[in-house]
Amino acid sequence: MPVRGKETYCIHSVENALALLEALCEEGEEVSLSGLSDRLGMTKASLFRLLATFENRGYVEREPGSRKYRLGMAAYEIGQKFLSHMGLLRKARPVMEQLAREFNEAIYLVVRRGDEVLFLDMVDSTQQVKIVPLVGRRFPIETTAAGKIFLAFDLDGAGLKSTPPKKATKPVISRVDANQVRQTGFCIDQSCIGDGTTCIAAALFSGPGEVAGVLALVGPEFRMPGDRVNQVLLPALSIAKEMVSSRLGYLGHVFGEKHLS
Repeated sequence: MPVRGKETYCIHSVENALALLEALCEEGEEVSLSGLSDRLGMTKASLFRLLATFENRGYVEREPGSRKYRLGMAAYEIGQKFLSHMGLLRKARPVMEQLAREFNEAIYLVVRRGDEVLFLDMVDSTQQVKIVPLVGRRFPIETTAAGKIFLAFDLDGAGLKSTPPKKATKPVISRVDANQVRQTGFCIDQSCIGDGTTCIAAALFSGPGEVAGVLALVGPEFRMPGDRVNQVLLPALSIAKEMVSSRLGYLGHVFGEKHLS
């Protein structure tokens, strides 16, 4: 009997509905029916029916009298339920909160999604000057410090290059940089996620020694002088990543629950 692929069981109408929800999620702000039609290549009539259905169930909403749509509270509630059941988040969140309290900078949990990284969760700072929240946003994996962590520890070596190719289709991490990341467990980038920003990323390991996620501290460059990064933030993040990795079952280090300061 021939084996059917997953695409055999795809329901076109459901795919369209999910594409609509994903588009609303990526937009982040209210978007018009025409804008959704242009983006998704679907007729306004089809989109209107889907939007009306989602609106009735609370997954889409709009202000009274407005013709623009946004994600509704039902979508948020599903996302929160997913996060509450995610082991990595449950184990990382207390450490993230402690880091944010001690240093008053935004702390993120970043995970890999194919060729992208997703800023999955955050604990924000109370600073008046801070970076626009990145939670829920995706970036190409090679463009952020967090993504370079995943590339450096990529077991098949697919993310590594010894010399720049003549025609690079996508920038990747060099072997020199990858080796440094693998030795330290850290990667630091300036202005990769926005002008004037600094991101310090630390690898989180699971039981088998694979990178399960990344802790990332993000803030403006003017609050990240070299002495603060090297003498204060990196030592604290080193303890933090070991604490989370330990909770994930990683046995590569022997350490206790230390205070982050």
